[in-house]
Amino acid sequence: MTRPTNDTPPPTPSAVTIETLREALADWFAPWVQDLGLQVESFADGEATLRLPQNPALSRIGGMVCGQALMSAADTAMVLAIVTRLGNARPMTTVQLNTSFLKPLSNQDALVTARVIRAGKSLVFGEIDICGARDGQSVCRASTTYALL
Repeated sequence: MTRPTNDTPPPTPSAVTIETLREALADWFAPWVQDLGLQVESFADGEATLRLPQNPALSRIGGMVCGQALMSAADTAMVLAIVTRLGNARPMTTVQLNTSFLKPLSNQDALVTARVIRAGKSLVFGEIDICGARDGQSVCRASTTYALL
């Protein structure tokens, strides 16, 4: 039996399934994050797309989705994108989340796509785009840094 070394590659992303990500949504996040109703739409190596369903409880006047809901969805999507890159459930924490709101999202679901830009030994950098599910227009962009614990 060989012992793992620092040169041992991480588990392959193929070990991650859509069911793995759905279970993570149900098991890893606080109840109020689960109340957002996020759904896994798709994933690839270093990428995850979630759907944030339109919900009056998350909306302000005119059906505009509040920024807090969008930021929470972005942060959650990035955690799942990191899992697709690492191939496992590794403890991590958000170090930085820089968000730019481009326009309001009203009366439609949001698609939240998170992409790992670089994954190092202790830090992961990523970008997130949120767009309207119906019209495809980008409403929010974010950059993130996560610490792997």
